[in-house]
Amino acid sequence: MRITVNDVLRFLLELFALFSLGFWGYFAWPFPWPAVLFMIGTPLFAAVVWGLFRSPKAILPLDPVGRAIVEIFVMGAATVAWFMLGYPIVGAVFGVLAVASGVINGRSELAREAAKK
Repeated sequence: MRITVNDVLRFLLELFALFSLGFWGYFAWPFPWPAVLFMIGTPLFAAVVWGLFRSPKAILPLDPVGRAIVEIFVMGAATVAWFMLGYPIVGAVFGVLAVASGVINGRSELAREAAKK
């Protein structure tokens, strides 16, 4: 399997999404306990959902629509987090990159699945 530029971009976007959710958890809640719990729990929950349903080696593989829903949920939550924290430019740039990368990846996944049939 070949690694493309979009694969690298998607990996960086996934890492940034997890960072974004942790950042949101820390600054959106009062310190110490709600903030620490959300700072750890939110990215952990997103990583578990991604690993179960969306990753290339998903434990519970989904159809293309299900994979898209999981991706929209995780990337959308990270985008909304930046808007909630008062950084709309970061949220908008991240959202546009995530959508563009997701569309490119979705089309290539559909093409690979069609070629298998």
